Amino acid sequence: MAGIFKATDILLAAQEIETRGEVFYNRLVETTTDPELKKMFSFLAREETKHREIFRRLYERVGEVELPAWAEEGEYVDYLAFLLDSHTLFRLGDVDNLRKFMGTPKEAIETAMGFEKDTILFFLEMLEFVPEGEKRYVRDCAEEERKHLRLLAGMLKK
Repeated sequence: MAGIFKATDILLAAQEIETRGEVFYNRLVETTTDPELKKMFSFLAREETKHREIFRRLYERVGEVELPAWAEEGEYVDYLAFLLDSHTLFRLGDVDNLRKFMGTPKEAIETAMGFEKDTILFFLEMLEFVPEGEKRYVRDCAEEERKHLRLLAGMLKK
């Protein structure tokens, strides 16, 4: 029988990802001199704020849910922990380190692309834990992250 896993833990992690993304993008706004990049990073920071609010509201509505029937609790929790630990914004350190990020515009865009890709994967895994009626919010956020990735890739080509 599947164990009980708190979906709220996943939603707290999603909020932390979005908080770190917001801090990271705001740092890029502060350090970027290119007006076009500054505008894009500012937009992305606002998007992260919007996503964090979505996950905060989901957190208030969602309680405990069962793990997928095929999953062993310890194994799946370890997998999700790995997803977080290997996430670009967690590898860069804590929030204070994100506030100190320095890099060339190309490095900033590449780092942001890694962040968006890692976030998409995490959100897709979240779908296993979110009740059916709430999945659309997670899917919408994942789709917005895909748009961000395309936007960043377009800027990288310039």
